[in-house]
Amino acid sequence: PYLPRLAPWMLRYMSHARAGETRRIAAALAGVVADSLADHQALATGTGAEKWLVPSDYLYLYKNRAAFEADAFGWAIRHDHGFRWDELEGMAFRSYDPVFSPDLGFAVRMGGHGHITDPGRYVKDLARHVVANGGQLLKGEVTDLVRENGRVTGVRASGTNIDADAVVIATGVWSKPLARKLGIKVPLETERGYHLELIEPSFMPRAPVMHAAGKFVITPMDGRLRLAGIVEFGGLAPPPSKAPFALLRRNIRAAMPRLTWKDEVEWMGHRPAPSDSIPVIGEVPGADGAFLGFGHHHIGLTAGPKTGRILAQMIVGTKTNLDVSAYSPARFL
Repeated sequence: PYLPRLAPWMLRYMSHARAGETRRIAAALAGVVADSLADHQALATGTGAEKWLVPSDYLYLYKNRAAFEADAFGWAIRHDHGFRWDELEGMAFRSYDPVFSPDLGFAVRMGGHGHITDPGRYVKDLARHVVANGGQLLKGEVTDLVRENGRVTGVRASGTNIDADAVVIATGVWSKPLARKLGIKVPLETERGYHLELIEPSFMPRAPVMHAAGKFVITPMDGRLRLAGIVEFGGLAPPPSKAPFALLRRNIRAAMPRLTWKDEVEWMGHRPAPSDSIPVIGEVPGADGAFLGFGHHHIGLTAGPKTGRILAQMIVGTKTNLDVSAYSPARFL
């Protein structure tokens, strides 16, 4: 059973399930995601990856206005951080997008957002651009950090030392043991996130949507519709469970009852979740040349460009225009 191993992390995690803590966490996350579309556009322009970026609306779907109003706490936090929206009810929602079940009668539409129609190819195109401009892409299993006179000067990868002026540990949920070698004991768990891709769907929604009651996202992508949601805590080793995929199928059939598709792809990914829900970004105290950039749980791709820029500024000694104290690795010394 995984529960005995999970319990210490879960207790710390649940200690943050309070209104004040939720607002504090939201403020920290807003710092790395609030301008994500512009950040991705700035990163991708001229790289060949920009073709996967699609500006779009983003919708939250509810059964009715009463269900939306019951979610007032979360919307108040969004409003506090500058998010604005339109409310579509009844025929106004149907006119915007008629593909959803009549049981869904209310939508919140947020403009100025966007989505990536193929995240894997997007990241590969960015990597190709780096290599084409003189960067090196080296693959290996990093087992340790190389230190000299108190400074991190490289990594030990697949039996070989790779020298570096600075090292960034950004390996998601697998960052925990490497951070521990630097004295940073991050309470980090894997949120096993489930995805079901519907290949060649009979139609697509107009924009990505969050089904509020079902707690899953429906995203139109390149030749497929991606359903993502459900969190399972079970560690890194076990294979994917079947029940979450079955739940996603039931949810999409209820939300879009006329939808058909030709094939399916199931996959499960490991989301790195610190117990306080705030990413770990910054230089490691007492280990010059070592930086951390992980723990973004559900929002790693969204927050990637801003996180990368923050780390680049730290490495070259440029002052950031954002208060980064909330992300500091020092909180886990």
